[in-house]
Amino acid sequence: MAEEIKPIGAAVIGCGGMGRHHGWHYKKNPNFEFIGGFDIRQCQQDALEKDLEAKAFESREALLSDPRVELVLVATPNDVHREIVVDALNHGKNVICEKPVTIASTEDLEAMIAAANANGKFFTVHQNRRWDGDYLTAKNVFDKSLLGRTFHIESRVHGSRGVPGDWRAQKPYGGGMLLDWGIHLLDQMLDMMGSRKLKSLFSQLTYVSTSPDEVDDGFRVLCNFEGDITWLVEVTTNNFIPLPRWYILGENGTALDDRWNRRGDTSKLVMVEDWENRDAVPVVLGVGLSKTMAPRTDDSIKEFPLPVVEGKWDDYYDNIYAVLRNGAAPIVTHDQQRRLIRLVEAIFASGASGEAVAFEQ
Repeated sequence: MAEEIKPIGAAVIGCGGMGRHHGWHYKKNPNFEFIGGFDIRQCQQDALEKDLEAKAFESREALLSDPRVELVLVATPNDVHREIVVDALNHGKNVICEKPVTIASTEDLEAMIAAANANGKFFTVHQNRRWDGDYLTAKNVFDKSLLGRTFHIESRVHGSRGVPGDWRAQKPYGGGMLLDWGIHLLDQMLDMMGSRKLKSLFSQLTYVSTSPDEVDDGFRVLCNFEGDITWLVEVTTNNFIPLPRWYILGENGTALDDRWNRRGDTSKLVMVEDWENRDAVPVVLGVGLSKTMAPRTDDSIKEFPLPVVEGKWDDYYDNIYAVLRNGAAPIVTHDQQRRLIRLVEAIFASGASGEAVAFEQ
């Protein structure tokens, strides 16, 4: 007999594009009942009622006082996450907070965790891009050692429109690319590396279309993990020829996945077939000869299709339902978010000083 579904009453605070997107997922997921939402902007209240045919509460207090609401999704600007999350927890609600959970403040995160513990309620962060297919595909390459021992991974997102002109360009609201896309890519990196210590890092924040008095319009950080594994994580907004989304180097081959940039099926594994076949014929490169950089002969390597792993956003919410109804362990944990926020703080510190920073020794 199939297990009886007891839908979770869910509501959204902050009904902009992301908040309404959550509402849409609640409406189509039988594990949830979408009660409605609240936003301080009347235009977003109107959009909630029109687009989702859902109740627009007259105030935050009215939403938090509704006994039907068991779970609150906070999708407001980043600077008020702490205030609203703590308020919802104190009203006895379980809470999912959009990322970044804070504007790189460990103190804010600890206040939210403390409120959850004090009220005996569940609190987590919406790190949805752990379920992106490109990430799951890269993680599969690493976890299964498809290239032999992996020693270097590059993860990047490139754009060409500068920083959007909304809150993302405003420092008081937690704007900038490190707190926007960086939070996703860094969370993916820490999730893939698991318990391996991140020994040190060196970062560079960019201000091509902004200024240091405003927000970063991109960043790159080189991370050194135990086990001799390095990561290059990069986000830019002034790159008109994007580099591959994923580039992974192993002792027996290389993996590339560029489907993210919508350039067709540009994903593959190239593996060494014959390590003994090391002879190389010098080739002309530039105005000189090189034997060192001569390409391998076709009979010593072989190209394979990249094993693609598909991801679904609903898998995130399936875990939320399992936590609240069946006592399952949350996939996105407090300790993971503590580590992520500390990493963001360290990247800002390295970028400001121009020096490498020790992280976990």
